Amino acid sequence: MAIPQLRTVTRTQGDNEALKTGAVTPRGFAFEFEEVPVLVKAFRRMVRGNEFDVSELALTTYLVAKAHGARFTAVPTFLVRGFHHGAIFHDPSSDVREPKDLEGRRVGVSRGYTVTTGVWARAVLSEEYGVDLDKVTWVLSGDEHVAEFRPPSNVVPLSPGRTLEEALIEGDLAAVIGPRPESPALVPLIPDPEEAGFAALRERGLYPINHLVVIRDELLAGRPELGADVFDAFARAKRRYVDALRAGTGDSPTDRMYRRVMEVTGADPLPYGIEPNRAVLERLMRHAVDQRILERPLPLEQLFAETTRTLTA
Repeated sequence: MAIPQLRTVTRTQGDNEALKTGAVTPRGFAFEFEEVPVLVKAFRRMVRGNEFDVSELALTTYLVAKAHGARFTAVPTFLVRGFHHGAIFHDPSSDVREPKDLEGRRVGVSRGYTVTTGVWARAVLSEEYGVDLDKVTWVLSGDEHVAEFRPPSNVVPLSPGRTLEEALIEGDLAAVIGPRPESPALVPLIPDPEEAGFAALRERGLYPINHLVVIRDELLAGRPELGADVFDAFARAKRRYVDALRAGTGDSPTDRMYRRVMEVTGADPLPYGIEPNRAVLERLMRHAVDQRILERPLPLEQLFAETTRTLTA
């Protein structure tokens, strides 16, 4: 009997590379990987069309999608983590000198209001710098993956035909949140953002999750153990990566960041499972409620496939 072939999208990175190369193989099924060069396009296809059997997905996108009835469910394999202090850029020749200067101003956000980097960056502004997020007008360069989502009243679109970078240089925006701009004149608003991120990790335990993995509900209904089987495959691949990090293998910026997290915490820099990540998941949901992305926190266990709720790796 042929084993099921699951149409799968996930960007190749350290913790899943062994699945892509075949060094780690799942039990009882096979991943049929589809490469989508711009990963966020795969997110949209999954959210709007339930197009893949298994898909990497941004965490806040998942929360919003579930709040609007998405027909897929996560497994607690958290593929991407990082810090977002360096995602807020400004023009140092302007009158914006510190985060509180953003109040009463317009701040650009790459793509949608619910983009996970934007949520975590606004959380940093609020928690660490006391910025009243309701006193900022958030200007979006795109729309939301979840078409049903309606942003709060202080969220507006960017004027057609402009880019966030142009609007920032021209002074229409006080700052932008998103990828590093092309212009070398634009710099992070928070000084030495890498060190600020690690300070938040040491002092407040802040270690944001960006991406997880979801499975179509139809497949989980027909084979409930699939959630645990998918978790197991990703967990075995991740362990190989973490072992390599401990051995000093890999010198990409991401490898170096995870290795430093390991030095600071003394622990696996990519813990999988609900329990090791409960605090950060609940923290993100609080921020999503505070930022008027969710009406209320979602029941945490119900966000994950039933057979994965007690698993850790």
